[in-house]
Formats: sequence, C-alpha cells, structure tokens
Amino acid sequence: MWGGRFADGPSAIMREINASIPFDKALWRQDIAGSKAHVAMLAQQGIVSAEDATAISSGLDKVADEYASDGVPEDWDLEDIHMTTESRLAEIVGPVAGRLHTARSRNDQVATDFRLWVRETIDQTDAGLLALQQALVTRAGEHADSIMPGFTHLQTAQPVTLGHHLMAYYEMIRRDRSRFADTRGRMNESPLGSAALAGTGFPIDREMTSEALGFDRPTANSLDAVSDRDFAVDYLMAAAQCSLHLSRLAEEMIIWASQPYGFVRMPDALSTGSSIMPQKKNPDAAELVRGHSGRIIGCVTALMVTMKGLPLAYSKDMQDDKPPVFEAASLLALSIAAMTGMVADTTFNTDRMRQAAELGYATATDLADWLVRESNIPFREAHHITGAAVKLAESKGVPLDQLSLDELQTIDARVDERVFAALSVDASVASRASYGGTAPEQVKARIAEARAALGMD
Repeated sequence: MWGGRFADGPSAIMREINASIPFDKALWRQDIAGSKAHVAMLAQQGIVSAEDATAISSGLDKVADEYASDGVPEDWDLEDIHMTTESRLAEIVGPVAGRLHTARSRNDQVATDFRLWVRETIDQTDAGLLALQQALVTRAGEHADSIMPGFTHLQTAQPVTLGHHLMAYYEMIRRDRSRFADTRGRMNESPLGSAALAGTGFPIDREMTSEALGFDRPTANSLDAVSDRDFAVDYLMAAAQCSLHLSRLAEEMIIWASQPYGFVRMPDALSTGSSIMPQKKNPDAAELVRGHSGRIIGCVTALMVTMKGLPLAYSKDMQDDKPPVFEAASLLALSIAAMTGMVADTTFNTDRMRQAAELGYATATDLADWLVRESNIPFREAHHITGAAVKLAESKGVPLDQLSLDELQTIDARVDERVFAALSVDASVASRASYGGTAPEQVKARIAEARAALGMD
C-alpha cells in the first residue's frame, strides 16, 4: 500500500502496533455495504464504468459470502478490514478492484463503517431494553397491590407496592431508550464522500450514498466528518447510564435474595453454587451485571481521554476508538439479557415482603399525617408525637397498629380510635393516591399507560 513512498517496509513493531484487523474485522458487513453504495454512486456519476461497477459489486458479494461462512482472515500486513477486503476483491475481479477507492479515503470509509455499526447496535440495544420493560411491566401487573417496605438508607421508610417498585425501573429504562434514540438521531449523517479530510474533486453524489445507507443526510463539513467520534462517546455515555440502572436493579436482587431479607428466590438458570458449601445459591449473574457497569464506565473514560486533545482531522490515535465501544456493547447486551431473564423468572416472596413492611414501623408517617389532618397539629409536633409512639412500639416488640388506644393516648390525648384505620400497611399504601404514587389504583393506571406505550395490548 505504501510502496510508492517508502523504500522499506514497516518493522515488526510497527506492523503489530499499526494493525487493527484483529478488532475492526467486526465492521466487515458495514464495510461491504458502504463499498457497494460507493461504487454504485461512482457508476451513476460516470466516474467508473457500469461494467466495472457491476464486477466490483459482484466481487464484494462474494467476499461477503466468504466472510460469513469462514470469518475474516487476519493478515496484519493488510492492516485493517478495508485493505483486507480490497485485497481479496482484487484476487476475485483483478485490477478493476483498484477503482473502488476512487473519491474516498480510509478516513471517511472507517467513519462511515463505524457509524453504521453503532447505529445497528443502538437498534439491537433498544430491542433488548424493550423486552426488559415488558418483563418489568408484566411482573408489576402481577404485584400492583403486593405490599413491601419502601426503603431510604436501606432502612424501612414507608410501605409501597412491589408493582410500584418495579415500575420505577420501567421509568429508568424508558429514559435509557430515549437517550439511545437521541444518540441515533444525532449521529445519522453520512461521512462518506468526505475523503481524507477536504472532500474530493470528483463529481460525486453524497446524497445518493447517504440515502442508500439509510442516513438522513450527508455530513456538512468534511474535516468534522472524518474526525468526529461524538457518536461513539454519545453511545458510550448512554450505555454507561443504562448500565448504572441495571446495576441498581441487580444490587436490589442480590440484597433481596439474601437470607436476612428472603424477598426473592432467584431463577436457577441465573444462579450458581459453591464448590465447598452445598447449600449455597449465589446470585452470580446479578453480581456480574453489577460488575459490568464499572467496565462500561471505564470504556467511556478510555475513549474520552483518547479524543480529548486531538487536532483536526484524523490521527492514528482514533484507531483505538473501536475496542471500548465493542467491549461496552457486548457487556451491555449481556447485562440486559441477564436482567430481563431475572425479572421474568424470579419468584417474589410477597408474604415475607409484607411481614417486613409491618414490622418496620413503615406507617409512622401515616400516624403523623393523621394527627395533622384530624387534630390540626403542626407537622413537626406530630412528628415528635409519632417518634414517641414508635419508641413505645419498639420497646414492646409490636407494630404501631398493635399499640392499644390507651397506650397511644398516654403519649397524646388527641389520638382517638379512628387512628387505627390509618395505621395498617394496606391503608397507608391506599392513601398514597397522588399521581405517580404507590396506591394500587395509581400503579395500575401507570401499568396500563406503559402497556399501551409498549404495544403490549
């Protein structure tokens, strides 16, 4: 490739550090698609003959068939997927293969291939997240009125429903899907035709290749087009945020599966045992999802640091743009699949959840609210009265609603028998009927909206 300029070939070190074929071979489908669109445009514009274009396109189809059946060969002397494909094309169709690279550079070629790959990955990610949302909504529908403790600081706070809790993750994933959609819309411009950095003197039709490859439009600046990797950073940022949400859900599953909680029984297919302790059922899939989030965040950092000081236009540093994206995409796809299976197949111990809610003084706020409503007591005073009631119940080892009226009235005489209607976990949950609250009627309404949005009905 460099023979006209260099008297000597690259050293062994240069050959190894320069070759990207071990990882950029993943772009072979996108490289073939971009090349076919390019040569069709060259023929349409009269830059190459129709006969040459047909031969090149047929040859590319043959190369694609070989890659699909046998994989992409790794000849490090050919450096990358682009030269590997062009070399094999030349073996198939002869010297006419050299016309394919007319009016383009590897700079706009790889920028186009990489965008196509990230775009397809976003579509696959969105499909996986849709399946996860559907699993969350389905299980939430089963448990719209199943009571569990809601937590702050991992301390029992107020009773909620399991359906409400699961729908919180539906909302997180909804935002994740919107971030990926934003990234896809912003990146959907074609760099092809920008050539090395300045465009080309050939009368190309960039609109034609853009449309053929499913882009919305060509990029407007050739310098920016070949040096831009914002789309890859955007993808990684969305992937990192999504991985944080998956990690939070995984962490809750891990906690809930522990014996002190006993809220869930994890599916066998996503658990492992111990080599020494026969009784163990370890939530390894959830723990790995939790761990993968750290690696995905590392991928974001790696690419951002690579790009942070690069002058326009292309620099070889940018060859290192693909490994972190490929790694993050693989980890995220596994994490989404694991959490979807976990949500769908986990068994929820709703009796244990309810018991934990009843024993954790989760209705303390309801007592304070009752005092405000019924006795016109300022909330801070009601808070103090309720704290005393909780202390008494705790000393007796009973829930709040099992304190007698006499015991409550020794704390504050304004309490009367009506208070007991507010102190059960069922009454507490039902009272949280504000929009977006945990009342079963509200949870069911949000589930109905989600099912409609997901096309589940």
